Amino acid sequence: MEDFQHNLRVLNTNVDGKKKILFALTSLSKVLVVVCKKADVDMNRTKASAQMPVQFNSIGRAGELENLMVIVANPRQFKIPDWFLNRKKDYKDGRYSQVVSNALDMKLRDDLEWLKKIRNHCGPRHYWGVWVRGQHTKTTGRRGKTVGVSKKR
Repeated sequence: MEDFQHNLRVLNTNVDGKKKILFALTSLSKVLVVVCKKADVDMNRTKASAQMPVQFNSIGRAGELENLMVIVANPRQFKIPDWFLNRKKDYKDGRYSQVVSNALDMKLRDDLEWLKKIRNHCGPRHYWGVWVRGQHTKTTGRRGKTVGVSKKR
């Protein structure tokens, strides 16, 4: 237990080392249970197992952490289906991929800039800060604007 770390740095994200494995992986964006199953990481570890704590730190002992990162970097090589990936048919190159960490934020920002550039319906609406997906906006979602009418005195 002398090599226990309270914060682990995984994929440019700080992961709490005291949490259980299943809950610690949720801090990494878009890393799910399927990746753990492909890496043969036991998600249901108990404290009764010999010197194997339930925390996220325990997966780094047998090289399982490196296996997780390899699977996250190349999910299609490990037979994770295309519908499970978070970047389907990229508009630039048409490839399927799994984007994690700050690359996910960068891709989202690029997509919104592209939508604004081509003047798609939802691009300017993202820019203006109004509802994008066809919701009614007359009475709902005002968020801080003046609500109601004032009486004439």
